Amino acid sequence: MKQSKKKSTFWKKVRFKYKLSFLNENTLEEVFAFRVSRLSAFLVAAVFAFLLIFLTSVVIITTPIRNYLPGYLPAEVRGEIINNALKVDSLEQLLIAQSVYLGNIGGILRGDLKIDSVRKVDSSENGSVPEFDKSKATAEFVERFEEEEKYNLSSLSSSASIPENIVFYRPVNGIVSSHFSVSDKHYGTDIAANPKESILATMKGSAIFAGFDANAGYIIQIQHQNGFVSIYKHCASLLKKPGDEVSAGEVIALVGNTGKLTTGPHLHFELWYRGAPVDPEEFIAF
Repeated sequence: MKQSKKKSTFWKKVRFKYKLSFLNENTLEEVFAFRVSRLSAFLVAAVFAFLLIFLTSVVIITTPIRNYLPGYLPAEVRGEIINNALKVDSLEQLLIAQSVYLGNIGGILRGDLKIDSVRKVDSSENGSVPEFDKSKATAEFVERFEEEEKYNLSSLSSSASIPENIVFYRPVNGIVSSHFSVSDKHYGTDIAANPKESILATMKGSAIFAGFDANAGYIIQIQHQNGFVSIYKHCASLLKKPGDEVSAGEVIALVGNTGKLTTGPHLHFELWYRGAPVDPEEFIAF
């Protein structure tokens, strides 16, 4: 009985109508009046909110305003925006590379830089590891070694004399996008990776070159034991300079998209043994 009384009392309060009157201030005469209950006021407010939301949705859906909301942009437009952003990023990297290249040219013309410090290093065109300035003792040792090995048949085939049980670190985490091919003059393995991904030294050694090339971008070369040389191209930035000692697995550079001969962020990794290129995939599981 008490609950039914409470319910009836509640509905009475909700449905109870209040009179709203508008009076003339001077004559106190009632100009306009109407009755309204709490329930009717709530219903009117709910209908007004629904109509407002409905009209707003219609305006957004039927006008170009929808393009400014997340999820309404057409897939074609989104794809075009992404492609344009990638092109802008590539052009920015190209401008940076060209600026560095022109700066080097200007330094050479002014005499501030030596030609050797910015010389072109592209093993795919030269077919061999570039030569570097040697001391007198080093030159004598190389000449004596070459004379001793001149008639050594095993030295004629670099792949046959490669030492076994050598551990190589994977230089970067990624997916192989292009394989080693002597016939195509592609003397390395391309590994697609995320921009700014760490590039690791494949073995312990010393950096013998670190610089910029117009085609290959930023390059670093490391001389290892047993006659190996590893080359890392298209880097975003170099963390080592010539003469630095590096440990196996140490970060030496960051993945980039520099140089003309590149279509996206990746590492072009080459492995040379005694002046001849070898397939990195025969030694490293990428």
